[in-house]
Amino acid sequence: MITDRQQVMSADPNVLGGALVFAGTRVPVDSLIAHLKAGDTVATFLEDFPSVSREQVEAYLDLTTEAIVEARRDAHSS
Repeated sequence: MITDRQQVMSADPNVLGGALVFAGTRVPVDSLIAHLKAGDTVATFLEDFPSVSREQVEAYLDLTTEAIVEARRDAHSS
């Protein structure tokens, strides 16, 4: 399991204009979101973007979920 955010995603002004991408790739994380919104599975996304690992996708989804939960908690405690 990946626990280091830098192994999951990165943003570099020299890679796709600074877009958030899966680390070590040029695949924007927005591509995953677009696939999921379209009803595709993670497996389909991984087939379309083989340079991204399943571990990266799962870690990204975990980090995103944690961020949402934390934002909700902060909003309710204000």
